[in-house]
Amino acid sequence: MPDEPKTLDPAVRPARTSAPAATTTPPGAAATAGDSPAPGPARRLTLGLVTVGLVLAALNLRPAITSLGALLEEVSSDLHMSGTVAGVLTSVPPLCFAVFGITAPRLARRFGPAAVVCAGMAAIFAGLLLRPFAGGTAGFLAASALALMGIAVSNVLMPVIVKRYFPDRIGSMTGLYSMALALGTSIAAAATVPMTDALGGDWRVGLGVWAAIAALAVLPWIPLVRDRDRTATTPAGPRAEATATSRATAGATAAAGTGATTAAAPRITRSRTAWALGVFFGLQATGAYITMGWMPQIFRDAGVPASTAGVLLAVTMVMGVPLAFVIPRLATRMKNQGPIVVALGLCGLTGYTGLFLAPSAGAWVWAVLLGISNCSFPLALTMIGMRSRTGAGVVRLSAFAQSVGYLISIPGPLLVGVLYQHSGGWGLPIVLMGGLMIPQMIVGTLAGRDRTVEDEC
Repeated sequence: MPDEPKTLDPAVRPARTSAPAATTTPPGAAATAGDSPAPGPARRLTLGLVTVGLVLAALNLRPAITSLGALLEEVSSDLHMSGTVAGVLTSVPPLCFAVFGITAPRLARRFGPAAVVCAGMAAIFAGLLLRPFAGGTAGFLAASALALMGIAVSNVLMPVIVKRYFPDRIGSMTGLYSMALALGTSIAAAATVPMTDALGGDWRVGLGVWAAIAALAVLPWIPLVRDRDRTATTPAGPRAEATATSRATAGATAAAGTGATTAAAPRITRSRTAWALGVFFGLQATGAYITMGWMPQIFRDAGVPASTAGVLLAVTMVMGVPLAFVIPRLATRMKNQGPIVVALGLCGLTGYTGLFLAPSAGAWVWAVLLGISNCSFPLALTMIGMRSRTGAGVVRLSAFAQSVGYLISIPGPLLVGVLYQHSGGWGLPIVLMGGLMIPQMIVGTLAGRDRTVEDEC
């Protein structure tokens, strides 16, 4: 991603702070709209719509992937895919997230984040509806890419919207939508096979059903589409932006009093913290997409029935429901998130070791441990919100970290498919998965240090 010019984006320009009130606002006031001391009815309605929208959007950010993982054997067989081609299929999500996610900041500046998320939900709906009936591998991949494009831009803008509307509740709101994301992931993994059987056993119907939930997710964003200026990557109003910035930087108070506050957008590519966060995001995404794409097949090859393998994947995903709410709140209370990174990494190492030694006998334990390890995702999202002082910094850091991260994660699922096909077993792929936990813990510890990208740019 090229260096951002050191000019202030008009959409995120802080107001002149000639009045001292901007630097003396008590903590928590940044959550209110504009200059109002408390949110009025219209503001409460907006915040309610945003909350509902975040939850419904998050519910739709993974079913396109985990529903396919549960039926990958049937889809591969019916579409005549080899193990390598199936590996390509499981690599499509991070590829789309990297390619389309990087466009999210530009789209948000032009149309507003809410409008882009609304369009993203519509793309997910269309892709999920068309995918099962597109015909052939190429059509299946194209429709999948459409749904994943919607997921990609929404992935990037979720932390931005949280920072904009809930600047003093980053941990709790990130936890809320991360919990919804984990719930949607686990429900799709557990319910797809039984639902497919109940609907006649056709995998096309079983995959297409998930389009209905995506259609619901469009609705709460429609009233927010025209809220373009107010949702443009800043917290709740110009004064709140000035307040948040002045509280985050001890030396900014005097400068604010002069009425000459200008801030350059951070040049993300010069920040070591941004790179560490991008690599950490990429390694955790690699493990997550390998798990979602291949774990049911690992258990099925170990003799576990297909329906039980889907439930095991659901167990892995459902661990994120409580932990995705707890971990972000805990992370925001710590200056350094490195200990959380290491604890999650050790759970992953233990889970992969067990999967290598006794995949069937200890299946439920390994599923739980890998589910705990996968909670590195909400932790990474929380750190994105914490590693920049402003909305402008968060949108750039979110796009950078997620785009770099998803690019890094692309080869993982594909390599697993190649190793599985050519080695004839899961030994080498599982060793690869476990080995990646070591660098993940190292870069995650670096990304968790108490600093912001503005300090390094």
